[in-house]
Amino acid sequence: MDHTNHVRLASSELTPEILDGAPIYGADNEKVGTVSHQHGSQIVIDVGGFLGIGAKPVAVSANQLDFMRDEEGDVHAVTTWTKAQLEDMPEHQG
Repeated sequence: MDHTNHVRLASSELTPEILDGAPIYGADNEKVGTVSHQHGSQIVIDVGGFLGIGAKPVAVSANQLDFMRDEEGDVHAVTTWTKAQLEDMPEHQG
């Protein structure tokens, strides 16, 4: 997926209603997880699992994700984290 023409979200759009469930893509455009919820200034990402079952929640700083809308208006994020790096993070408790 080419993200160069995708519109970046304004900080006012970084709300649970807009972000929850958004897919997250790593640097190689592999889907690495989905947004579970926001926890303060952190975004909790569900990593691994299948259809939400067995996924591990991990928290990253919101500034480590670049949220945008594609041509159809669907929200997603891009990060430099790989799926393996996210899976190695401690599980978010909260």
